[in-house]
Order: sequence, then structure tokens, then C-alpha cells
Amino acid sequence: MPVRPDEKPPEIQNVGLDEKLNTQVDPNLTFIDETGQTVALKEYFSKGRPVVLNLVYYSCPMLCGMVLQGVVSSLKKVPYTPGQEIEVVTISFDPKEDATLAASKKTSIMQDYGRPGAEKGWHVLVDKDGNAKKLADQVGFRFKWDDETKQFAHPSVTMILTPEGRMSRYLGGIDYSQRDMRLALAEASQGKIGTISDRFMLYCYKYDPSSRSYVMAATNTMKAGGVLIMLSLGLMLFFFWRREFRGRGGSRNVWEEEASSVEPNIKEQSL
Repeated sequence: MPVRPDEKPPEIQNVGLDEKLNTQVDPNLTFIDETGQTVALKEYFSKGRPVVLNLVYYSCPMLCGMVLQGVVSSLKKVPYTPGQEIEVVTISFDPKEDATLAASKKTSIMQDYGRPGAEKGWHVLVDKDGNAKKLADQVGFRFKWDDETKQFAHPSVTMILTPEGRMSRYLGGIDYSQRDMRLALAEASQGKIGTISDRFMLYCYKYDPSSRSYVMAATNTMKAGGVLIMLSLGLMLFFFWRREFRGRGGSRNVWEEEASSVEPNIKEQSL
């Protein structure tokens, strides 16, 4: 039976993303890390750092590798290092993949990322007891095995969680701009990381769910522009007045001259 133009092909039906902002993921879900040890998500949500989360599968021939490459490329451009200001958790949702494959994938990621010490904060995990599917359901990540292609159909997205493990932002696609990654991490950290410039940008940009990226907020930008104009005028007036005082011999000499001119008058009046 032919597929209608407004209908998804059978192989990608029930595949997609349902944004569940502010949802608390289960911190007790356990996985197997790249060393073969059992770990719980709560180990990554107890460090006070925002978490970058990817659900992929390591034997994926194309899309998952592009998603991870996008994360690596974006994180290279921001001043936050895994294990220091942020945590990165990459999890395979394919129950057939094991720790050996995870270790190989982590080695590849670390070589590409190339930042010393990042291996302490970038965790590459595989499924345990079906918990990857449970986590995917919690964050709204819907995937499906396709018997014809022998591959998983799945959305391409990177998720940002708060230090407590609540869903903060979904960054869609495979290419994440430095601005979007930096703002999402600063926002999820609740002010714990990020510069004054980041906070200013968060005021001027707002998150657009349709594009899953940050776009300029016209009203806030106009307000911020007005504040900057007032500050600029204030600084100009300050330097103008300062220059005037210096032209008259300095502010201290001016007031001394005023005082010396008043003092004789006071003496004459007293006499």
C-alpha cells in the first residue's frame, strides 16, 4: 500500500522526539561503563555540574557518528571541560553492544576531542537490564529497529540536563553552534558556570523549541540596547566633566581656590 504524502514511512513511524522539559530522569538507572563496571546515573548528577547527554548506538553506520562529531566539535569551542565544569554521558541504546565497543568508542572520542583530563568527565556507557530504553522513554527519545535496513531509526539530538538530572534543553540536529551549546550549559548550570557575557546573551536570546536552538529576542535586545546607550552616555559625560576639571587645574585645586577666595571674606566680615 503506498504511503500518503502526510504519512511517515513505516520504518520511521513512532520514531521521533517528545520534549519533556524539567522532567527528572531516574538517577538510579544503572549501565555498564567502558571498563565493564556497573554505574548509576546518580554518580554523574552528584557533582554540581550540568550534563550533556547523548543516546546513540556505536555500530551506527552514519547518523550517530555525526551527532557525536557535532558534540565534540561544539565542546572544543567552549571553555568548559568534561570533569571540571561539565559532565558528558554518552549511552548506547542497543542492548547488544558491550563495554569493549564502548571503550573503543571512548578512545576515538578522546583522540578527536584532544583536551587533557577530559576522559574523567566523558562517560561512555552501554545498556544494562533494558535501562537505556527506560531512559529514552523518560526523555522522550523514540527509536525503532528496522528489519529491512538492519539499523535503528532514531532522532538526532543532544540533550542538556541540570546538575540534579532534570531536562533543561534539547539541541536538535548534528551541528551545534558554539553559542547554542554555551548558552544551554550556562542556563542548565543555574548560574554556576558562565561569564557575564553569557548571562547577557541569555537575556538577549531565547530558546526556540521549533528549531531547538537559541534565537534573538527582539524585545529584550532592544531593552539591553537602551541600557547600553544610557551607560555609554553616562561614561561620555563622566569623561567630559573630568576633562573640564583637569582643564581648570584639577578638581582638588578648583575647590582649594574656591575655599581660599571665601576665607578672606569671612575674616573681613568678622572684623
